[in-house]
This record gives sequence, structure tokens and C-alpha cells, in this order.
Amino acid sequence: MQIGLAYDLRDDYLAKGLSEEETAEFDRPETIQALEDSLRAMGHQVDRVGNLESLMGRLLAGDRWDLVFNIAEGLYGLGREAQVPALLDGWRIPYVFSDPLVLSLTLHKAMAKRVVRDAGLATAPFFLVETPEDIRRVDLPYPLFAKPVAEGTGKGVTPASKAADPGQLDSVCRDLLGRFRQPVLVETFLPGREFTVGLVGTGPKARVLGVLEVLLSPEAEQGVYSFHNKEHYENLVEYRLLEGPQVEEINRISLAAWRVLGCRDAGRMDIRLDGSGNPHFLEVNPLAGIHPLRSDLAILCAHKGIPYPQLIRWIVESALERLDG
Repeated sequence: MQIGLAYDLRDDYLAKGLSEEETAEFDRPETIQALEDSLRAMGHQVDRVGNLESLMGRLLAGDRWDLVFNIAEGLYGLGREAQVPALLDGWRIPYVFSDPLVLSLTLHKAMAKRVVRDAGLATAPFFLVETPEDIRRVDLPYPLFAKPVAEGTGKGVTPASKAADPGQLDSVCRDLLGRFRQPVLVETFLPGREFTVGLVGTGPKARVLGVLEVLLSPEAEQGVYSFHNKEHYENLVEYRLLEGPQVEEINRISLAAWRVLGCRDAGRMDIRLDGSGNPHFLEVNPLAGIHPLRSDLAILCAHKGIPYPQLIRWIVESALERLDG
């Protein structure tokens, strides 16, 4: 089978003058190489396609693939993660991971929380600040937590994201509105432990790979899994495999949210406990990073003794199984 690789290479965008933060979600060369090696070991032919612009040119030139392994995040707009899948849908070329609807829905954290909340799953109360005038309309008990509504990799998340009073909330919301040019999600702050959950599969066949607790070192920015902490995780973050009775409830809410949102093949769910120890949905990443060493999903697999090529095999098998169905 011929598999095309669609991706955004971070070095390409840095060379164009974009900042480290702007390119934080894009891929490193070693990720592309590890994917190619894993797919070739499965017996597939691999064609490096590249980003959206490159894919458009290849399609117009008449190139086709049996399957596209898509990890392209996109650069602009609330639907940026959906751009490559939408193009592939238009050309009737199958691909791994979620479809345009799911990728647009889940990138907008408030929309995803509305769906999860309507399904009866626990998620922190929230308010969407779209303009500076909206800030004074926030009617939630402090402390609150503010972050851009449609960013990943902790972009826009700093210790200032936790607001203890209306003055701090006004300051952080105005800063985020100006920097990211998108609405700000304001949530009731959940003071408990934080976890990231790895999932593979689709619908009723989806399953949890494992649950990692995110533990911050004394040198880390405290209280938040921030952009800075994620970028320097080797020295600032410890990931500990969660075991025991609490895993069952975290697995339940993660699988339920994964299925109700319509996510496919593989990804990650972020869960945080409230003050009483009850797990709440934070957000989902259906286009999770898959760097063989740095990405949370690969780190989780390493803790579980799952080789990286096995993870890639499961993703491809899940895609082929639902396509055959």
C-alpha cells in the first residue's frame, strides 16, 4: 500500500520568520523519519507529501495515495486542523485520524465542552470571552482559568492564566485577546491533579492505552501545565503512570468523551480533578503529536512498554478497519 505523509515541518516555518511559539505544534524531522521507518517496516511504500500547499500541488498534478497519514496542524483559522482532511475528502482519498468536523469542533475548546456537557459528562463551568466588554459579564466563582479557545501545546497558558479576582481576569483576557486574535475560554479553576489519557481506535472499538499523571518539578511554572513547562518538559515535568481504582473513572469519562465527539484512530484526552477528586474533561487532542520521544502519547506508550512502531501500526489498522466497514 502506498501511504502519503502530510505534515507541517517546524523548520520550514521558522525559516520563514515565524516564532518558536507560533510553530510549537509543528513537527520535527525526526518525527517524519520515525513515521516513515515505522510504515516501511509494516511493508508500505511511503511518499513524503508535506504541508497543505504541497498537497494541493500534488493533487492537481494527478498524484494519489491509498492512504494518507495526516499529522498536518495547519497555520491559520479555527478550522486549520481540518484543512488537509477536507481537501482529501474532496478527492476521496482516505486518511488516518479524525475528519474535518471533529477537528474543527475539538480545536474550539468551548464548542467541545458544550458537546461533552450536553452528553452529561463532567467539565468545569465556563464562559467564552469574545470581546473586552465580555469580561465583566463573567459570572463564575474565583479562582478562574483563562486560555485561548483554539490553541494547543499550552500556547497562551502561563501562571497569569489563573486569575484570583476580576482585575487579574481583565488583565489576562485583554492580553490573550490581543496576542492571539481569538476568543478566550474562561473556566472555573480545577485545583486537583492533572492527567493525560492515551486512546486508540474508533467508536465502540476505542480503548484507553493508559493514563499519565502530569507532575511539575519545583523549578517549573507552578499550578499550570504551561507552554514553558511543555517546551522544557525534560527538566520541568515528570510523567507518572497512574494505577489503582481512580483509573477506572478516568477511563470511563475519557472513552465517553472520545466517542461522543466522534474522534478516530488515536489521540489524547486531558483530565483534571476538582477539589473533591472527581475527574473533569479539560480538552481532547484528536491530532496528537507523535514525536517518538517528546510527545505525550509516545511517552505514555514508553511507560506502558508499547514500542513506537506498534502505536503507528494500531493507528493504521484502526483507519483501515473503519474504511473497510
